[in-house]
Amino acid sequence: MTKSASDFTHMPVQTRRLAIILAAGEGTRMRSAKPKVLHEIGNMPMILHVISTAEASGCDDLAVIVGPGREDVARIVRTHAPKAEIYVQAERRGTAHAALAARDSLCRSYDQVFVSFADTPLVTPATLHKMSLMLQDGADLVVLGFEARDPTGYGRLLVQGDHLTAIREQRDASEAESAIRFCNAGWMGFKGAIALDILNRIENNNAQKEFYLTDAVELAHRAGLRARYVLADEDEVMGVNDRVQLAAAEKAFQHKMRRHWLRAGVTMIAPETVFFSFDTELAADVTLEPNIFFGKNVKIAEHVTIHANSHLEGAHVAAGAHIGPFARLRPGSDIGRDAKIGNFVETKSAVIAMGAKVSHLSYIGDAQIGAHANIGAGTITCNYDGFSKFKTLVGANAFIGSNSSLVAPVTIGEGAYVGSGSVITGAVPAHALALARARQIEKPDWAKAFRNKQTPK
Repeated sequence: MTKSASDFTHMPVQTRRLAIILAAGEGTRMRSAKPKVLHEIGNMPMILHVISTAEASGCDDLAVIVGPGREDVARIVRTHAPKAEIYVQAERRGTAHAALAARDSLCRSYDQVFVSFADTPLVTPATLHKMSLMLQDGADLVVLGFEARDPTGYGRLLVQGDHLTAIREQRDASEAESAIRFCNAGWMGFKGAIALDILNRIENNNAQKEFYLTDAVELAHRAGLRARYVLADEDEVMGVNDRVQLAAAEKAFQHKMRRHWLRAGVTMIAPETVFFSFDTELAADVTLEPNIFFGKNVKIAEHVTIHANSHLEGAHVAAGAHIGPFARLRPGSDIGRDAKIGNFVETKSAVIAMGAKVSHLSYIGDAQIGAHANIGAGTITCNYDGFSKFKTLVGANAFIGSNSSLVAPVTIGEGAYVGSGSVITGAVPAHALALARARQIEKPDWAKAFRNKQTPK
């Protein structure tokens, strides 16, 4: 979904870019012990969406500003971007003050510096690239803006022609300025040579006694510098401050993903009921029936059909396979070409080879099922003894009868048969028949006598 830096062919190789990502906000409106920027959109923390955008648009270095004691945020950042520099904003004194926490990075010689917000997760690499091109074409400062359906609460962008003169916060706006619907999205880009100087000149002469990044525009304009703006769609620049906005951002993300995969050749019968992860991979001619959920790390090859009400996470599915309905593929599931995973089947850490069938009502965990094997209804692999996991191996063309329990570790040989209702605890040789169940006993007229005895009671 995201472009790599190599896709932006118009950007000179020598342009060095720094992205400063502000992630120090409290996020108390989330009503959560988890930091706001670690709440997820499409199964990825918001801050990693922003980092991915910066990386994909070709930013050379990252500086991430966190609040005091937020090692949890720093740890997630380091996992995804080990070279990112982490700075702490010890006191919350405004957005410009937060950006200046990265002073050590700002002192280096960058051609362009971007300041972005970790709670604005849907901004695309293409939009950041537009801002970068504008700086390359002569702007000294670039602001990301949008036309708001309801501008209440947003800073208004004041423009003269294609020049930006100031950002006016709503509480300071005149009646005429309040009517403006062209609003500030927060993200800002600077020519590297002026970034530190402009940020240093911002004062806290406002009622909140905070240093606001938005004041950079008016300072630049008064200094005769050229401030410009880039227009983005409102859904792309939506910020997330509470659970309502988090849900709205998730909705926008899913809508974007659905359109992407439909245009890539995927059939969806009811697109609004299919939910994607940030890293879902689908080939052309995949068919998705209604009510499907993709967790992280799912790859689906061509001509696969995923039937209704299925849940997939950490699973790879080869070409021509059928999944579901009501199937659950857990991490480590590797489904082979033309294989079938049917209704109410769960797999976990299981390799299901080409043409094998697990058609219904089964659990296959920590197992390897050979090509064209048939697993009967109600079969389970008993892979866990309360302390350790063990593996089940089923050979090619084996047939496992319904309602069988395969107690791992165990091997069923190629072409072997297991009779229905068996509990298999030992190896079954190739092409053998295994039966492991109690001998059937019949007692004539027992049922009639039992009913006669119980009826008076």
